[in-house]
Amino acid sequence: MYESFYALTGKPFQLNPDPAFFFASRGHRRAFAYLQYGVHQSEGFIVITGEIGAGKTTLVRNLFEQLDRSQLVAAQLVSTQLDADDMLRSIAVAFGLNVKSVDKATLLASLEAFLCQLAVSQKRALLVVDEAQNLTPRAIEELRMLSNFQLGEQALLQSFLIGQPELRQMMQGSEMQQLRQRVIASYHLGPLDKTETQAYIEHRLTHVGWSGDPQFEPVALELIHTASAGIPRRINTLCNRLMLAGFLGEKHVFGVNDVQQIAHEISEELGPEAALARIPAAAAALKLASTASPVESTAWLAHFHDIEERLGRVEKTMGSALRLLQRLLGPEHMSKPGTPARR
Repeated sequence: MYESFYALTGKPFQLNPDPAFFFASRGHRRAFAYLQYGVHQSEGFIVITGEIGAGKTTLVRNLFEQLDRSQLVAAQLVSTQLDADDMLRSIAVAFGLNVKSVDKATLLASLEAFLCQLAVSQKRALLVVDEAQNLTPRAIEELRMLSNFQLGEQALLQSFLIGQPELRQMMQGSEMQQLRQRVIASYHLGPLDKTETQAYIEHRLTHVGWSGDPQFEPVALELIHTASAGIPRRINTLCNRLMLAGFLGEKHVFGVNDVQQIAHEISEELGPEAALARIPAAAAALKLASTASPVESTAWLAHFHDIEERLGRVEKTMGSALRLLQRLLGPEHMSKPGTPARR
């Protein structure tokens, strides 16, 4: 709705992962380098973890766009509490095999024959398991067993495990020792820092033709980082709602109060799972002022002094009005708080 109002060519803060918007922060560059390293090694496991909304799926989709499909056949599996047999069947389906009504032995034989055929054709197979923290220990063990498939010295299947922080905890379990020995690299994708958050917002806006409208005040950008904790999906949620509100209110500059209001609304609507910090506006402003440059700090202090002066003037005006009312009506018409007026 707001794209035309701000003269944009598309939605800059859509929630669906889109490799076209890939932002190469320090963490994302390193995680992507690990995935590329894994493809180059053509064996073993790569494990990438990160918080919900950290950008893991976007990483994978960006990788898929850069793969040489003439040499590698890649499949992605989004696990949802899959046990061993269900996972094997899902893997086969992801690679395009028809295994609806076969037993496990036939299923494994079909998978191995398919992988061998790829190897003979000078191709390799890559399996990416997203949300891997949902896999049961038996399912993960089946994955490890699939990595044993070989044709001569060549491994037939390589797997990347992508998941939330719980996956890291699972990998530390004693039952995962054999799998850990097959992991050639692992990386935990952290949040964006303040500078990266601003660059991320501007990157997404620029991708859809942004020319400076709307503007984000520096303190507003800092509060977006604070409220979102630097998690890209939370930044998208907050900025999308912020721009929608700006369109409805015909605003072209976003300040700290705008961000605070939207963060509060999202937290009220979605509850704790929204994962947006609920910072009182004054406290947020004072915190930002304490970390701002001397010029910005002076501006913020002047702003709050101005508010205090206005409140003082309002109180004086109300006091004067009350005294005038007392003189006009006389003391017999004024009652003390909590007592009935005389008649």
